[in-house]
Amino acid sequence: MAARTLLQVEGVQTYYGNIRALNGVNVSVNEGEIVALIGANGAGKSTLMMTIFGSPRARAGKITFSGTDITEMPTHEIARMRIAQSPEGRRIFPRMTVMENLQMGASLDKMRHFNEDSEKVFTLFPRLKERIAQRGGTLSGGEQQMLSIARALMARPKLLLLDEPSLGLAPLIVKQIFDAIRELNKTEGLTVFLVEQNAFGALKLANRGYVMVNGNVTLSGSGVELLANPDVRAAYLEGGRH
Repeated sequence: MAARTLLQVEGVQTYYGNIRALNGVNVSVNEGEIVALIGANGAGKSTLMMTIFGSPRARAGKITFSGTDITEMPTHEIARMRIAQSPEGRRIFPRMTVMENLQMGASLDKMRHFNEDSEKVFTLFPRLKERIAQRGGTLSGGEQQMLSIARALMARPKLLLLDEPSLGLAPLIVKQIFDAIRELNKTEGLTVFLVEQNAFGALKLANRGYVMVNGNVTLSGSGVELLANPDVRAAYLEGGRH
């Protein structure tokens, strides 16, 4: 049976003032997939993530989710469609405790499954359970990233957008986070769209990947194909992990 397309980005152009950041981007994510978007810093990866979520708006092109056009939809309505985002820089609520941050994530679902879902995220990230009464701003960088992902999961998303989850973290913490993403995909069938500068880790994790250069998607293929591609290796993997 053919995979069902969950997210479709067609010909999307995004601007900051008069500067075009995305030049007619085409990307698709099928239900149950992990799809990675890799590229250098400043390539437009985070801009695409934010455009999908409605801020900034696409000035041209179309974004559909589960067959519904969301291009002009306000961000809070996009979130209600069960798209959740763990943004670049984590953006947790620093003055709130771990528990309160999770409650904010669950508020979209009106807290209906809070106990069940918090137990799930504590199983994925046991460190958060140990820190349950601690303020978010006092957590380590790795713990804040775990909390950012956990808060997004509390909304019971159909699609999880992850923007640079490994940025600035120690390799052991990165492994824990990538293992958690793999586990969610395998056991819950969660669809994940992942932006990463850590090309090796992202492509190993992903079913498919896209390469972005200066606001354009220049290559696409399976994770295995892109890992083996000489151009990808030269640009993103040489001198790194193999």
